[in-house]
Amino acid sequence: MSKPVVLIAEELSPATVDALGPDFDVRHVDGTDRQALFAELATADAILVRSATKMDAEAIKAAPQLKVIARAGVGLDNVDIKAATAAGVMVVNAPTSNIISAAELTVGHILSLARHIPAASGALADGQWKRSKYTGVELYEKTIGIIGLGRIGALITARMQAFGTNVIAYDPYITSARAQQLGVTPVTLDELLAQSDFVTIHMPKTPETTGMIGEAQLKLMKPTAFVVNVARGGLVDEEALHAALVAGTIAGAGLDVFVSEPPTNSPLLGLDNIITTPHLGASTDEAQEKAGVSVAKSVRLALSGELVPDAVNVAGGVIDPYVRPGIPLVEKLGQVFSGLAAHSPLTSVDIEVRGELVDYDVSVLKLAALKGIFTNVVSETVSYVNAPLLAEQRGVTVRMITDAVSPEYRNVITLRGALADGSQVSVSGTLMGTKQIEKITEVNGYDVEVPFAKNLIVMIYTDRPGIVAVYGREFGEASINIAGMQIARHEAGGKALSVLTVDSEVPAGLLASVRTAIDADVMVEIDITE
Repeated sequence: MSKPVVLIAEELSPATVDALGPDFDVRHVDGTDRQALFAELATADAILVRSATKMDAEAIKAAPQLKVIARAGVGLDNVDIKAATAAGVMVVNAPTSNIISAAELTVGHILSLARHIPAASGALADGQWKRSKYTGVELYEKTIGIIGLGRIGALITARMQAFGTNVIAYDPYITSARAQQLGVTPVTLDELLAQSDFVTIHMPKTPETTGMIGEAQLKLMKPTAFVVNVARGGLVDEEALHAALVAGTIAGAGLDVFVSEPPTNSPLLGLDNIITTPHLGASTDEAQEKAGVSVAKSVRLALSGELVPDAVNVAGGVIDPYVRPGIPLVEKLGQVFSGLAAHSPLTSVDIEVRGELVDYDVSVLKLAALKGIFTNVVSETVSYVNAPLLAEQRGVTVRMITDAVSPEYRNVITLRGALADGSQVSVSGTLMGTKQIEKITEVNGYDVEVPFAKNLIVMIYTDRPGIVAVYGREFGEASINIAGMQIARHEAGGKALSVLTVDSEVPAGLLASVRTAIDADVMVEIDITE
């Protein structure tokens, strides 16, 4: 069997290829050469890019086998996420690869502004010894205003506190407990701008945040204050910033990012009270290596159909450690569910999560359930990206239901579905004990407690004496060893459910024979794929 093709479209660290390992056919192409790119995309299963390669709708259409686009960095401006999702292609990035580098560059800008380091260095290179002109200020006891207290903002907080500064922050989503934990005083945006000696912005670029530091905001700042932006070009209104720097409304600015890059004709570049760098936030050897290795690992997971925590076009994102053990459980429940529902097309499915889990983001369990349901149903490889699309294409209505009340178990997850013939199927499961053992706790309304096994047999029949002996003899004569068994019923003489775990796959002919022998209403074998 040929290896999956992984296309590297831009220069990445050697560690990236090493992280991919020997399981892939790794090829290289110049991603800026569209003709060459399209030729290689025709057979690619995955592509790794940085910022120069445009993975737009046209490029995605040229890649019929593509399963994952990996951006070795944080931004995704060069990837058409909507087109990728529609094509069932996972998009991943490396959201934490450059956070230390970006935080350190921010500190570098703040120090450079405080002590005029670039200008003083330039003057000395020109033979000018101007100590008095470049008198600066200490950071000690100054107020640092951080707009956006996410991962980078928190790193900057720790580093600036080491200088003995007072850190205040504006973040509409930060809790007071988190701010207290970081030793930061939360304030409004206007308060931050008015009080800060240095303002640094670390927000995502959205329609709401674009231009959020404009003329009105700059006028609120002290005339001795500085503003720094190493996050995204356009968060600070460049025209308003130029006017403020020329008028002396603020003392200076540090920019690593611009609306248009490179900012060839920007009037900001001609000012002597601004420090600029050419988008160097992630430009360290360490950040580049982390980014490449991170997305290489994501590609490996994606091509094996596993959950990718850094995927940006599937629900779930970063998964809480309390939720993560439930993912393989729910995938297996999905496989049991599809086995029980095999006699009729599925029209709807509810994924019910009950118990302590509902305090966390459990949206990933919906994806895990759909992946499990379709794994043994469709011919194509099922992933966390295309599983919802497979449900949509088949007209299956999917709902996620959560309830904190779970009377019998700390947590229990149920898949309940309606079939085209009017019947319903359900299966529930939980993780038990300190070892988190995966167990089935309910099948079609019957309470059981059965550990998962590779081969399961589910039977529903009329409860009467001698049934166990009948199917036990049938399996025994066929050399099928029964490893475990549990029987459940609602009342004596009514319908009973039996779940068997067996050590080997059961031939279809034998199942039919056993079904006839015990006159079973339901007789299915379910092979669990890990």
